[in-house]
Amino acid sequence: MNAIAPSQPAVERKLRLDDLLPLLEADGFIDTTQAARLEYAAAEQQGEKLHLHPLVWLAGQKLPDRRDPTRQVGLESLTHWYAARQGFEYLRIDPLKISVESVTRLVTHAYAQRFGILPVAVDDNEAVFASAEPFLREWEPELGRILKRDIRRVFANPVEVARYQGEFYGLSRSIEKARDQGAEKRAGAGLHDLESLVQLGKAGKLDANDQHIVHIVDWLLQYAFDQRASDIHLEPRRENGNVRFRIDGVLHNVYQMPTPILGSVIARIKALGRMDLVEKRKPQDGRVKTRTPAGQEVELRLSTMPTAFGEKLVMRIFDPRVLVRGLAELGFSQSDARHWQEMTGRTHGIVLVTGPTGSGKTTTLYSTLKHRAQPEVNVSSIEDPIEMVEPAFNQMQVNHGIGLDFATGVRTLMRQDPDIIMVGEIRDLETANMAVQAALTGHLVLSTLHTNDAVAAVTRLMDIGLPPYLINATVLGVMGQRLMRTLCPHCKKPVATDMAIWESLVQGWKFPAPAKLYEPVGCSECRHTGYQGRIGIYEVLRIEGPIRERIKEGFDIDEAHQLARKQGMEPLRISGARKVHQGLSTVEEVLRVAPLSQEG
Repeated sequence: MNAIAPSQPAVERKLRLDDLLPLLEADGFIDTTQAARLEYAAAEQQGEKLHLHPLVWLAGQKLPDRRDPTRQVGLESLTHWYAARQGFEYLRIDPLKISVESVTRLVTHAYAQRFGILPVAVDDNEAVFASAEPFLREWEPELGRILKRDIRRVFANPVEVARYQGEFYGLSRSIEKARDQGAEKRAGAGLHDLESLVQLGKAGKLDANDQHIVHIVDWLLQYAFDQRASDIHLEPRRENGNVRFRIDGVLHNVYQMPTPILGSVIARIKALGRMDLVEKRKPQDGRVKTRTPAGQEVELRLSTMPTAFGEKLVMRIFDPRVLVRGLAELGFSQSDARHWQEMTGRTHGIVLVTGPTGSGKTTTLYSTLKHRAQPEVNVSSIEDPIEMVEPAFNQMQVNHGIGLDFATGVRTLMRQDPDIIMVGEIRDLETANMAVQAALTGHLVLSTLHTNDAVAAVTRLMDIGLPPYLINATVLGVMGQRLMRTLCPHCKKPVATDMAIWESLVQGWKFPAPAKLYEPVGCSECRHTGYQGRIGIYEVLRIEGPIRERIKEGFDIDEAHQLARKQGMEPLRISGARKVHQGLSTVEEVLRVAPLSQEG
């Protein structure tokens, strides 16, 4: 526990504005005239805004920072400043790192509200509480005696303390109520052991429409939006199911809840997605439209699969804003953007995008089609499944149950007078042949392949049985891509360039080393990972000149890589090196997503 500074009052009271103004003035945030104006404004507003924490009130005044006139003094910077000024340990509350079920057992919601505290961590020896009230201290020795642990106080944003008080205790209360409801139903059914409770949850006998289950689902979705998650995983286990979010391509554990309750949560989401609640043995797909806390409409794609302990549900979150991004925002260099626009601007032929699952292929294709979908252009697609419903396209979904596969879909689309056809994936010879027929009859076909790089896409087409002369006649080009994490702009640290590391990245290419590189540090903005967001890296192979001749004569992939290089194609790692040179990412991140071994 931090020592109390001598300037702090011995009387128990809340933090006041007059505690802050002299410190702000002394540190150059405001001058004497501004301090007087703030005192007068506070006196005028005292009646209507008496409940506001003084840091929150000050942030609302939008004061210019005298140390940097282009910026305003925000709440987070004020909180961090005051903690450092008084020698308090500062904490930016990260819900992903807090075991909600454990901490909410320490004190009641009423007790936490009374003293303005939020439990954030606990172990056998210590309990950690966040507070924005440095002069309320009587709870510390009291809790130390009750909990039989050392009490450590950390200083935190007052808005976050209040917000997570409501969220943590609301979620905990909803899960407890749902658990009690399940226990009542179990007792009524004569079931008494844990395994029976799990089976009860699997059978869906905990009401998915119960208000507590509804609250848990609402919290889950809003929390995922707040954390910038791209996917939500609900995974049942024998006793406690896992809730995990994928953020910037990495999965994070978020919460554990009893498997029966998780089963009811899944049932609730299935109901929202108009899926069959009774069917739990077969995989199902569904969709849900909802809104983020900011009011942005978002679409969720749902997918279930049966597991040993019940249904697993994955929700993929699609942000429609990605479709209005330009190529530069997606990470294209000027030359790659020019080549891509030339290929996709043609009236007929096949253009392919390659990469593993989760590499951003669909985003690239949708963004391209969105810009091509003018009133005079008919854009149609066959997908499995439809990733995102887009009004500018005519979208059709594969349905194997009625014999509607990719090949049949392309055949149907060719009768619909399309200008551009998107095929979700070329998986077999029949689909490849139909794509070729569409290209030969005057249509532009965009599709994807799962290969390691752009050059390997040609050998993949040959492997599935497509003759080289048809590849030559129709394929305009191939783009390989990956998504890599970008450094957090708030905490990245410049370091001197390590030439050995740089040479390992650009080996075989003459690429000048930057004067400095950046490395991840970790801060509250990036959840202490050092990275925030992702960006694409690309390689564009144009099927022309010597490449086209080699396809005719017999395609050797090693030789093709050399020809592609002579033609000017930069591999994925060099595209990544450009991002490193710009200070956007690290050498290690580039080599993680585009290792040298993938270049053939």
